[in-house]
Amino acid sequence: MSRQHWTREQVLALFERPFFDLLFEAQQVHRANFDANEVQVSTLLSIKTGACPEDCKYCPQSARYNTGLEAERLMEMDKVLERAREAKANGSSRFCMGAAWRNPKERDMPYLVKMVEEVKSLGLETCMTLGMLSGEQAGRLAEAGLDYYNHNLDTSPEYYGDIITTRTYADRLNTLENVRNSGMKVCSGGIVGLGESPEDRAGLLLALANLPRQPESVPINMLVKVKGTPMENQEDLDEFDFIRTIAVARILMPQSHVRLSAGREKMNDQMQALCFMAGANSIFYGCKLLTTPNPDENSDMQLFKRLGVRPSGASQKPDQMAEIELHEQLAAHNEPKPLYYEA
Repeated sequence: MSRQHWTREQVLALFERPFFDLLFEAQQVHRANFDANEVQVSTLLSIKTGACPEDCKYCPQSARYNTGLEAERLMEMDKVLERAREAKANGSSRFCMGAAWRNPKERDMPYLVKMVEEVKSLGLETCMTLGMLSGEQAGRLAEAGLDYYNHNLDTSPEYYGDIITTRTYADRLNTLENVRNSGMKVCSGGIVGLGESPEDRAGLLLALANLPRQPESVPINMLVKVKGTPMENQEDLDEFDFIRTIAVARILMPQSHVRLSAGREKMNDQMQALCFMAGANSIFYGCKLLTTPNPDENSDMQLFKRLGVRPSGASQKPDQMAEIELHEQLAAHNEPKPLYYEA
C-alpha cells in the first residue's frame, strides 16, 4: 500500500492546528484503521537492570548517574516465565523483555533465544529491547520467533546530541534496519518532555513516519524525572502538547499502534481518555516500566470499564458477566505484584 512521504512543514502545520480540529482528524484516521474501542495491552519486564554504559540523560539505568538503582544480573528463566504467565493471566497479549545493555554480547545470545522460545510457547506475542543489534543477532532472534524488537529514536535528529553522546542517530537507524531486514516487526518511538522544542517533537515523528516502512508499534513516552539524572529538574511538558503529539503520531502513522508508555502514572483518567481519543490504542500494563512507576492493573481495568474499551482480542461479554469478571480480577490483584519495567 502506498503511503504519504511527509515534509517537516506538513508535520509542523498539524501541530499548529486548533486542538479540537486536530483530535477530530486523528479520531477519524484512527476509526478508519482500528476498532476505536480496543486497546492493545503489553507487559514490560526488566530482565537485566542497571549498569548500562550509555549516557542517556533521562535514564536511571546509566552507570554514569547515581540514582540509587541497584544493578542486577540477567534474570533467571523460571522467573521470567513466571512473570510472563502472570502477564497473560492479567490480560496482556504481548510480553516485552528489556535489558540495560549497549548491545547483547555473544555469550548472551543462546540464553535470549531460549527465552524467546519459552515465552512464545505460552501463547504470548514476544518483544525485546536489548540495545543495538547486528544483522546476525537480529536474524537469530527472528528465527527463535521474536515478534517485535523495540529500539526508540528518542527525539529528533537535531536534538539527539543534547541527550545522548555514546551512540549516534545513525546507530539507531541501523539497528532498526537490521530488525526490519530480519522479518521482525518494529517497535520504535520516543520521549517527550526532554526540554525539546515543538520543532523537535515534529522532527521525531517525521523521522518515524518516513522510515522505509513505518513501525508497527510507536511508544510515546513522557519523561519520568528521576533524581540523580541530568533531567531530574526538567520543566514539565504541557499536557495538551503531549496529547497533540499522540494525535499527530496517529495521523502520520495511521496503521501503527500508538502506545502510551512511560509517564502514564502522572496522567489522570481524563488525560488518558483524551489520549485514546487522539488515537492511542496501546498501553503498557503493570505496576512498573523497567525502573519507573506505572498505573497499577486495578486502575487500568477500572478506566477501561468506564470508557467502554476492551483489550485487543477480548470478546464482547454481556454487562453482567463483565461486571462479575471485573470484580474477580480486582480481588485477585489485592496481593502485592512483582515489579515491571520502560521502553
